[in-house]
Amino acid sequence: MGRIRTQSTAIADRAEVGSGLLARLCLDDPEFEARMGQALAGAEQRLHDCARAAEDPRIADLTGHLASAGGKRMRPVLVLLGAEFGDPWRHGVIQAAVIAELVHISSLYHDDVMDEAATRHGVPSANVRWGRRAAVFGGDWLLARSAQLAADLGPHALRLNAETAGRLVAGQLRELTGPAPDEDPIDHYFEVTAGKTAALLAMSLGIGALQAAAPEPYVRALTTYGEHLGAAFQIADDLLDLTGPAEVTGKERGKDLLAGVPSLPVLLALADRSPGNEELRNLLLDGPVTDPVAHGRALELFTVARATAQAEAMMHQRLAGARDALGTLPQRTARRALDALCDFVAFRTS
Repeated sequence: MGRIRTQSTAIADRAEVGSGLLARLCLDDPEFEARMGQALAGAEQRLHDCARAAEDPRIADLTGHLASAGGKRMRPVLVLLGAEFGDPWRHGVIQAAVIAELVHISSLYHDDVMDEAATRHGVPSANVRWGRRAAVFGGDWLLARSAQLAADLGPHALRLNAETAGRLVAGQLRELTGPAPDEDPIDHYFEVTAGKTAALLAMSLGIGALQAAAPEPYVRALTTYGEHLGAAFQIADDLLDLTGPAEVTGKERGKDLLAGVPSLPVLLALADRSPGNEELRNLLLDGPVTDPVAHGRALELFTVARATAQAEAMMHQRLAGARDALGTLPQRTARRALDALCDFVAFRTS
């Protein structure tokens, strides 16, 4: 019995993470937060069960590894917020939240293999613990599991799940191949971001609204919001890597520079041929900035670079697009939550 109580407590603690995100939005609606917290707890328990559903316990350990490690649970929160514009208690809403998180976790298995990441959510990554091939297949199993759950909800959910999986893979492939010779690198960046980041946020809101039988105009507004929010969220991450203090971000600054990741501020700095940007541009021309002195200087220059201000402006444009999409939605606490989430993304970089 002691082990069962410990497992239940851990699941409840992970559900608190999603509830904590809502609390940070300062919605001042205890009834709404209690309802969302209850739904998140149900989704967390179902996620844990679904991720470990393989009959072979060795496979279950692999596929349940990251689900047990926790995370922000932003996608299940978005599913439940989307459902607030229909019947949030309708059958399948909790399952839709699980589907969105399974797709997300499956992508993390694949990302960690590609990035050779050693840890994820404070635990050893699956590729470190089980090897690269097992981690890839573990991610594949989770993606297949999400499709099985989507099929139970009907053709609309299954189609949305398949389309999103396709966009995630296409975004990853576009990132690997890089821009075509005649393609604008910044246009390419936004195409990659649309597939790798925005697609799943849009899906989360859309599948929640669909499963709650929300009106079609609301579904369209929510998915449009998700597309804009996803792009803004990625730009915010790019900016935090270059300008965010470690005590706020929880990670060392400039990791993307070390890896040669073509983030938006880097692409904008490379495109800026003005005399005042010459030093920074020269530091970036050869790809990864691994020399400690050059790395430190590049970070210093990014704090005052025009590219940083341009990236911030693009982020705010995307957030404005997200807020515009909310205009057709009724005035409910969920709408205030989505509006406040835009403020949260902007605040992370201020």
